[in-house]
Amino acid sequence: MDDSIKQLAHQLVEKISRAVRKESKQNFYKLGKTVGLGADGTPTSYIDQIAEDVALKLLQKAKAPVNLLSEEIGFVDFHGDYVFVLDPVDGTRNASRGIPFYSVSLAVGTSHIHDVTYGIVKNIPTGDVFSAEKHHGAFFNTTPIRVCDVPSTHIVSSIALGKNYTTTAGALSKKHNVRSFGAASLEMCMVALGGLDYYYVGRDVMRVVDIAASTLIVREAGGVVKNRRGEDLDMPFSLTEHTSVLAACSEHLATQLLSKA
Repeated sequence: MDDSIKQLAHQLVEKISRAVRKESKQNFYKLGKTVGLGADGTPTSYIDQIAEDVALKLLQKAKAPVNLLSEEIGFVDFHGDYVFVLDPVDGTRNASRGIPFYSVSLAVGTSHIHDVTYGIVKNIPTGDVFSAEKHHGAFFNTTPIRVCDVPSTHIVSSIALGKNYTTTAGALSKKHNVRSFGAASLEMCMVALGGLDYYYVGRDVMRVVDIAASTLIVREAGGVVKNRRGEDLDMPFSLTEHTSVLAACSEHLATQLLSKA
């Protein structure tokens, strides 16, 4: 991939992060206000709209044309060779409630998760950046990262419960130390970092914008990303398709967990 595309990706992530931090200071109580409907039919929050507007303005002026698939606006064709798969604010509810765990997530590819070649996930409140380039490893800021050794003595997981509860999720939640943070891209990156042994969403609710970047990061860190049927996760760059997700630090652990499904 041309370095100019990677530089543009980092520039976009940084501009969105700055805009969101500014709004969180100046207009905190407006962040979660619904201002319309996104391309997938779900409500668009004020903070999502602010972040997406930043992305559109930057890509409209970019010297190298890059297409955009974003959570709210959908697909925008700038006649480029690459697509930026963007979740402008992953963890909107966290942001609007003042919970400091939300991100901007950006993947660079052409048509499917399997051809994503570059990914960035930035924790907006902390400024920490996870990134990966295909066949070149994963990084936390500038430090190379690897998934944790398994099986660990005390498995720590993040499991989607509540409205996304499944019987498998319920069973797993009784066996391990469970955290649930509310931002899929960052939770998957925590698997890549070794902070979590696995992350599990048992219902088909995740979209490509939620997980494209973090899927590459987990895999480049030595982990695996599958759906609930045990298949290596892949999906097209489309907002209409949804999937379940298991990001785990090893094939062995993933097989053990999915045998309970």
